[in-house]
Amino acid sequence: MKESYEKYTTAYIMNHFNVSRQTLYNWIKQGLISEPSRDWRGWRIWTEESIYEIQDVILNKKSKDYKNNNFLEVNELYINNRRYLGSKYKLLPFIKNVVKDQCGHVKTFSDVFAGTGVVGHAFNKVDTKVIVNDILYSNYLSYITWFSDEKYDSVKINKLINELNHISCSKENYVSRNFGNKYFTMDNAKKIGAIRQEIELISPSLSFREKAILITSLIYAIDKAANTCGHYDAFRKKMDTIQPLKLQIPIINDKLNKNNEIYREDANKLVRTISSDLVYIDTPYNSRQYSDSYHLLENIAQWNKPEVCGVAKKMIDRSHIKSSYCTMRAPQAFDDLINNIEAKYILVSYSNMTNKGNGRSNAKISDEEIIASLEKRGEVIIFDKDFQCFTAGKTYIKDHKERLFLCICKKGKKF
Repeated sequence: MKESYEKYTTAYIMNHFNVSRQTLYNWIKQGLISEPSRDWRGWRIWTEESIYEIQDVILNKKSKDYKNNNFLEVNELYINNRRYLGSKYKLLPFIKNVVKDQCGHVKTFSDVFAGTGVVGHAFNKVDTKVIVNDILYSNYLSYITWFSDEKYDSVKINKLINELNHISCSKENYVSRNFGNKYFTMDNAKKIGAIRQEIELISPSLSFREKAILITSLIYAIDKAANTCGHYDAFRKKMDTIQPLKLQIPIINDKLNKNNEIYREDANKLVRTISSDLVYIDTPYNSRQYSDSYHLLENIAQWNKPEVCGVAKKMIDRSHIKSSYCTMRAPQAFDDLINNIEAKYILVSYSNMTNKGNGRSNAKISDEEIIASLEKRGEVIIFDKDFQCFTAGKTYIKDHKERLFLCICKKGKKF
């Protein structure tokens, strides 16, 4: 497939990111961003992929300044500012161009396994309705933050975030007892517990969205302070993440959020009740349950303070957030999902991990099974892109590719 990215001038990039021409050239020389192509005049032409690379460089620089105690004030928080297994943030240009070239403008975009929500966010426009769904409550609260148009008091939120950052946290609490000196420094664990308890205490004075915004800010702060490689299946033996926990202010554009729909349901049940121009499918690929990888965030989000067990301190009962797509039932679940979607287009992300990695990393659905299910609904086109995914450790997977299976649905059962 020929990729036809949106093109930007150097002047636009400089103005958009408030960086100098020399800084951009230095980053190219250092290998931090890719050298852009040039037009017939020899002028550099930047793409959306360039924009994502520059955003990452800026965010990483701010993070390093903070860790090195050069306390650069970074108060803004964006939807992509967290680590997450299977995140498609760096694949957004690829996904957007497939949709643009093959589907044109879509008026309704559904992401029913939305994870962090970055894919839905990339399609969230004034003239596009976005439907997002995930079974995890922590992600659901994040969607309320980023995608809802329920009114909230931004001045109050900013004031509360500042107060929570300066909260007194000397006493032991649920988080420090269970997760201190494991996933977090003891000071950060005490602060997390104190902040979450305070949010609960003041919740009668908050709207549901205001409470969701505060918890989302805390969840993102936890990710930056966690002594992990980006998930909570385990923590590092050496405590090497010691920067103080700091909540930031989510940057929200409610002008884009009109008519969006937000769900926390089983995706197979949800698709029976919604309709879209395009449904994007990004199921879990392997046996690693997200309920295990993000149990701690679920615990903090729900704040029921359940008993935890094992070295990883997981909630004992996680059955309600287990996914069939991480089991041998995945092909049957996928076939049922596809058969009951009401859409003009179905776009499926899936990696080529069927026979790669260790047993837990192997994909649960084969290409043949994906194609067979999709072909029942219409014509199937496959696109692929080299991609080194975010894994549960420092694993390098040779020849890893991310594929997009596009189904152009025939008019039939529901359309």
